[in-house]
Amino acid sequence: MDFLWRAKMSRLVAECSPKQVLDLATGSGDLALAIKKTCPAARITAADFCLPMLEQARRKGVEKLVQADGLALPFSDGAFDVITVAFGLRNMADWKVAILEMNRVLRKGGTLFILDFSLPEWQPLLSFYRLYLHHVLPHLAHWATQHKEAYEYLGGSIETFPSGLKMNALLSACGFTCRVPRPLTLGVVSIYSGSKAGKS
Repeated sequence: MDFLWRAKMSRLVAECSPKQVLDLATGSGDLALAIKKTCPAARITAADFCLPMLEQARRKGVEKLVQADGLALPFSDGAFDVITVAFGLRNMADWKVAILEMNRVLRKGGTLFILDFSLPEWQPLLSFYRLYLHHVLPHLAHWATQHKEAYEYLGGSIETFPSGLKMNALLSACGFTCRVPRPLTLGVVSIYSGSKAGKS
């Protein structure tokens, strides 16, 4: 499903017709590559804190790679037209500081897109999803990967990460004008987007 989610976000990025894109917490570069397909004329900078992940992205063909801390980005003010972060903000030590940094390096009128796990709003589905996250998924992961603790962390991090209108409130507090969140796959994942105030 993650390929479909990233494809959706890359199409939204293309609607902005960006010249300079920052894909933050790029990991192995899957979203950066998807954006390159939908925005072939854009210059895409892929940044991540983890050097081994950047090496994987390089092997996949991502061209411009930067090792960077999301809480202190090594870019000038207003350097990018669009910033994307997929499944990375949730793992940063301070969400507000990270979003403020994204705001700083985004040009006025530019757009931030966040793709991450969220909690479904429909109560019966939410109850089932929580059962799956905390009791089923860790055991399946232990059987398949021997890394049960990583999936126990995943469930806890999804529970504490702001979703829906809570995420929009956080983005608004950091200087963004927000669009309505886009829930995907019955709300287990959402795309959030906001524009930086001002004209370019």
